[in-house]
Amino acid sequence: MGNGTSIGKVRGLGSAHHGSHHWLLQRFTAIGNIVLGLFLAVSLALLPSYDFATVRDWLSQPLPAAALAIWIVNVFWHARLGLQVLVEDYVHTPGNKFAAIAALNILAVAGAGFGLFSIVRIALGGAA
Repeated sequence: MGNGTSIGKVRGLGSAHHGSHHWLLQRFTAIGNIVLGLFLAVSLALLPSYDFATVRDWLSQPLPAAALAIWIVNVFWHARLGLQVLVEDYVHTPGNKFAAIAALNILAVAGAGFGLFSIVRIALGGAA
C-alpha cells in the first residue's frame, strides 16, 4: 500500500462517505424551512387581524398547527446539524467535543419539545 510515506498509506482508501449524508440532511431541512416558512408567512398575512384571539383560532385549525409543528422540528434539526459541524471543526479535545455535542442535542430536543408542547396547548385551547 505504498512505500511508508503519509500519502502512500492513504492512497486508494477514498472518502469515509459520512459527510455527504450530513450535507444532504442540512440541505433538505433548509428547503423544508423555506417552504414551510413561506406557507406560514402567507397564511399569517392573510389573517383579517393579528390580535391574540384571531391567531389562536388560526392555530387551532389542523393545517396551520401541523405545519407549525413540522416547521419547529425542522428548524431545531437544521440548527443542530449546523452547530454540530461547528463543534466538530473547532472543538479538538475529545471530552469537550463530546460534552458540547451532548449539550447541543439536549438543547435541540428540549427546544423542539417546548415548541411542540406550546402548539398543542394553544391548539387544544389550554387543555394540555
